[in-house]
Amino acid sequence: MTPSGEAALPRGEVLVYETPDGEVRVDVRLDRDTVWLSQEQMAELFGQERSVVTKHVRNVFKEGELEPEAVRAKFAHTAADGKTYQVDHFNLDVIISVGYRVKSLRGTQFRIWATRTLRDHLVLGYTLNTRRLVERGLGEIEQAVGLLARNAGRGRRPDRRARRRPRYGATRAVANR
Repeated sequence: MTPSGEAALPRGEVLVYETPDGEVRVDVRLDRDTVWLSQEQMAELFGQERSVVTKHVRNVFKEGELEPEAVRAKFAHTAADGKTYQVDHFNLDVIISVGYRVKSLRGTQFRIWATRTLRDHLVLGYTLNTRRLVERGLGEIEQAVGLLARNAGRGRRPDRRARRRPRYGATRAVANR
């Protein structure tokens, strides 16, 4: 948090979610163990007007489904005019709730992707960013496995920071399987 109470710029990863038909690509910000999207990004993701997304977000809070303080954060965004603005971003709970409310095919596709990614991570303990693996080769994954093997042999787990900021082919979420 900044001194003004706003969330600091996220230091997490930015993943790219792409619809199965390839028509929509959205940068999904991964920070604080969840993903974050602005209302504009949700509108693009779900193939809806921003006003529709705004209405549904407002209703999520009005109906008491979620508490705004727990699921909303402000992140800095540099606009085309070069100025920096604080833009509301909403976490996965809001994104999924809005996705159900807009009743769109793209919303359904995103919920399937998010659920599958989370399930894979919980069951396997890791997920792979296959695009990054293809682009960078096996060197990074070999380093990660080597680090884990060395630490496992000593009966230690990798330090907390290494778990929070994956640097090797293993990440917390997968796009485009």
